[in-house]
Amino acid sequence: MALKTGQDMQDTLELVPHGPVIPVIVIQRLADAVPLARALVAGGVRVLEVTLRTPVALAAMRDIARAVPEAIVGAGTIRSLADAQAARDAGCLFGVSPGYTAAIGQGCRQIGLPLLPGVATAGEVMAANADGYSFLKFFPATAAGGIPLLKGLAGPFADVVFCPTGGITPETAPQFLALPNVKVCGGSWLTPQDAIDAGDWSRITALARAASALRG
Repeated sequence: MALKTGQDMQDTLELVPHGPVIPVIVIQRLADAVPLARALVAGGVRVLEVTLRTPVALAAMRDIARAVPEAIVGAGTIRSLADAQAARDAGCLFGVSPGYTAAIGQGCRQIGLPLLPGVATAGEVMAANADGYSFLKFFPATAAGGIPLLKGLAGPFADVVFCPTGGITPETAPQFLALPNVKVCGGSWLTPQDAIDAGDWSRITALARAASALRG
């Protein structure tokens, strides 16, 4: 079932019906957070992964969660339980990690933050799967093997589905989305830094609208 505004999420698979692409967002200036989120939502992209890569990231998540209720805000680059707790406290509804450890996977469950854990190998898939995770971020998708690796993983892990992220473009996204074990993909092309710096929100809305229309 699709997540409704203001509703807590139980599982990251609830993100899937909201569109084929989850933007991977890096916010350098806090003032950009809310207009950027509004521009993405206007283009039909509600699920926003704001990465913990800048000093203003947590404040940006908090501002978006408060000011843009239509957005489903998540925290990317979660590398510790402290990151997860801070994201939860900031109002995030889900977390995304670049890799997987049992401490993060089990810790996120304890604090009630649904996690999309990152994996790049069969062993990491097994580790995450053993802890009950069957919807995984495949990262860095292109560098780690791309479509051939995802096809290879489909055999032994028929019950696992993926969100490939890393190096995906508007041109290659449909090829990833066409795979049976890919539910959505992540991409940074929706929020180009030059557009953010210029406050060109209409361009970002147009990119979001095009991403929303992508199909495998």
